[in-house]
Amino acid sequence: MAGSIYGKLFRVSTFGESHGPGLGGVIDGCPAGIEIDEFFIQSELDRRKPGQSKIVTQRKEGDKVKFYSGIFEGKSTGTPIGFLIENDNQKSRDYDHIKDKFRPSHADYTFTEKFGIRDYRGGGRSSARETVARVVAGSIAKLVLKHFGISIHGYVSQVGAIKMKLQSHEIDLNKIEETIVRCPDPSVSQEMIDHIMQIRKEGDTIGGVVECVIKNVSSGVGEPVFDKLHAELGKAMLSINAVKGFEYGSGFEGVKQKGSQHNDSFETTNGKTITKTNNSGGIQGGISNGQDIYFRTAFKPVATIMIDQESINEDGDKVTVSGRGRHDPCVVPRAVPIVEAMAALTILDAVLIAKTNKISDLV
Repeated sequence: MAGSIYGKLFRVSTFGESHGPGLGGVIDGCPAGIEIDEFFIQSELDRRKPGQSKIVTQRKEGDKVKFYSGIFEGKSTGTPIGFLIENDNQKSRDYDHIKDKFRPSHADYTFTEKFGIRDYRGGGRSSARETVARVVAGSIAKLVLKHFGISIHGYVSQVGAIKMKLQSHEIDLNKIEETIVRCPDPSVSQEMIDHIMQIRKEGDTIGGVVECVIKNVSSGVGEPVFDKLHAELGKAMLSINAVKGFEYGSGFEGVKQKGSQHNDSFETTNGKTITKTNNSGGIQGGISNGQDIYFRTAFKPVATIMIDQESINEDGDKVTVSGRGRHDPCVVPRAVPIVEAMAALTILDAVLIAKTNKISDLV
């Protein structure tokens, strides 16, 4: 199938299914000499893995990554980095009852229409478990970005109708991991957790929003036409399972303002050009302006619910679809490291491309 490769200079190709032997990938274009901190990479996987708290799926996966190439004596060699994460807690029998049924809002019907065959065990390639390979690649991208002083911080800002009360510039990024919901606003984080627990008891699911802030991207990163930096970030986020929306900077709220209110005026501080406000979200004309890049990604309620639903089977007959197995009542707490990983892949690729645009950076 097409569409399993992401990036131009820093490229990752992923493979594997939810209930296959494992998932993995090959990273090409990683600069040589980067210290590959496997402890850090594993910690990022642990932030994504199932079974980590009472508000996520209870599927128990170790998610231990094994590297097979591209690393020597703890550093990248500049050659392709191959890796694998084995699946060790599949319960494929949980899906036998839907092998010929189309689950509402899943990829069952569309996969069947496109390929004429589908892996009904957890959705196969369309399963969110596919994102485990993205987190590995994104973690290595983060290690490279450290050399440019760039950091990426994702957090949960909304669960259902419960919204974080703090503004993005008011939050303490060090508090993100202090609660299992990964919301740095203590005034609402417990309310979010309680709401998710209640939704789980009802056999239902709920959506939410993950916000992300990217710091210290220098000005001049990104392309001005079809490959605008915000367009690349949007594609990256919308490629994540269950994502239904993306906005950066002022986003949709910006339509309520006049141009005189929305424009980001420039000024010089200590010899550095900055903007007084950041409604642009750190990107203007598709190119970074040196300010914080920030965006929001909306996740729908998980499609698998523990409530009977009407649908049809492959023969077009009416059937009842009953939810079984282990599923997230709300995906956003585990989605934070996935959003960060895709942001890292996008930004690193854009930074490397920017380095090829100026002869001064190459000599």
